[in-house]
Amino acid sequence: MPTIENLNPDVPLFARTGINLASEGLGARAISASNEFFAPLERMLQDSPAVFYPDRFDDNGKWMDGWETQRRRDGGHDHAVIKLAAPGRLLGFNVDTSHFTGNYAPACKIEAASIPADAEPDDSTSWVQVLPHSALHADKSHFLKCDSYESWTHLRLHIYPDGGIARLRAYGVPELDPTSAGEDIDLAAALNGGRILAFSDAHYGDYNRLLAPGRGYNMGDGWETRRRREPGYDWIVIALGARGIIDRVVVDTAHFKGNFPDRCAIQAADMKNFGDGLTDALVTDSMFWPKLLPEQYLGPDAIHTYTDEIIRHEPVTHIRFNIHPDGGVSRLRLFGRPD
Repeated sequence: MPTIENLNPDVPLFARTGINLASEGLGARAISASNEFFAPLERMLQDSPAVFYPDRFDDNGKWMDGWETQRRRDGGHDHAVIKLAAPGRLLGFNVDTSHFTGNYAPACKIEAASIPADAEPDDSTSWVQVLPHSALHADKSHFLKCDSYESWTHLRLHIYPDGGIARLRAYGVPELDPTSAGEDIDLAAALNGGRILAFSDAHYGDYNRLLAPGRGYNMGDGWETRRRREPGYDWIVIALGARGIIDRVVVDTAHFKGNFPDRCAIQAADMKNFGDGLTDALVTDSMFWPKLLPEQYLGPDAIHTYTDEIIRHEPVTHIRFNIHPDGGVSRLRLFGRPD
């Protein structure tokens, strides 16, 4: 059963269950860098794995997929500031030096700050160390745990003394805006803490993008299963960012034209006392959850909104999104009031 807990067992659990708050696709932004001579900071935040083109050069030298500074000759070190996609508590990092061999950064340190939404970092910003000096190696993912329990909005990455980082992932738990209490929000949105726990299949695309903001930009920007050649249907189980009552469902099949699901349905339950650590048992239990949205027909490349079709229910914490028999969905939105 492809649950997040048993998927990629060599990767730490914080990287499998946390949300990448440094994701460009979720809204993280490059703010500043001491140097970007060989490669710009914004590339380091891209969601796709870093790639390498042996024969690609630009005006400054070898083209690299990541952030790369020039060689320092002054005894200092380089640093960069990024804004996280949402305020949140950090669980750990992946400082990835993929394809950086003779030009990787040998060490790093990460600091964090909490800055009001209408402000930018400046000389008065108070930075707190959340990752001590850590050794890095060539062409490797470095999974580094973070023991900070505060909520942060910005990161400052120091590299010693210079070099390149292909990707920075900052896995964490977004902080739900306390002003949203009593208002409708997307309870399933990754930026509100929604998380995918398990799925029947995710052969194509990126299943995490199902909960991302905006509409999909192509057919690879969403959850798509293989063609089913046996009886049954595909499904995905999601933990909501907050316990709540869902009053509007949006299923977006953007760019899925010859491969959209024929129908969809949603089951839901209040599992507040269940615990995320029992994912296998939770997935088995999900087969018997009450219906929240009975089966509805879907169309190609379209936004489908359901309100009257939703069955009245008590507050829920988890949903199971079923697609019949298979296919692709770009985005799923579950609007409701946090309880």
